[in-house]
Amino acid sequence: MIPTEKRVRDSEIVLHHFMMPEHANPLGNVHGGIIMKFVDEAGGLCAMRHAQRPSVTIAIDSMTFHSPVHVGDLVMFYARVNYVGRTSMEVGVRVVAENPITGEKTHTNSAFLVYVALDERGKPTKVPRLVLETDEERRRWEAAQARQNQRLHK
Repeated sequence: MIPTEKRVRDSEIVLHHFMMPEHANPLGNVHGGIIMKFVDEAGGLCAMRHAQRPSVTIAIDSMTFHSPVHVGDLVMFYARVNYVGRTSMEVGVRVVAENPITGEKTHTNSAFLVYVALDERGKPTKVPRLVLETDEERRRWEAAQARQNQRLHK
């Protein structure tokens, strides 16, 4: 049985990927599309954990790369639910690249993604309410709610 409410921490995801030559462009930087794919993967898993249902991407807010990701970096994708509507969820994903030799970490980019949970027939279905336990979670909810209002009124 799917619960009627869940905490943010119940569905958080951290994915780790080691960047290899097949992920790179001729300059030795990881293709932005590869990073976007992993961002969507982390966000989608987080949404599925929250909804306990298959979930599909319906929107990705703009993604700006603050610094490149290099071959040989260990990249972490931190995903957490910021906001839920009736059938949709906004997930924030923070991307951090680490040089595994020096330990230096760099926040390379972040993104907000919106997912919709699907029922057995592939139709949108209700998701659990989000229990906000900290001031940070409440702040993230309010910011996400404002973004959702902007998305709906474009």
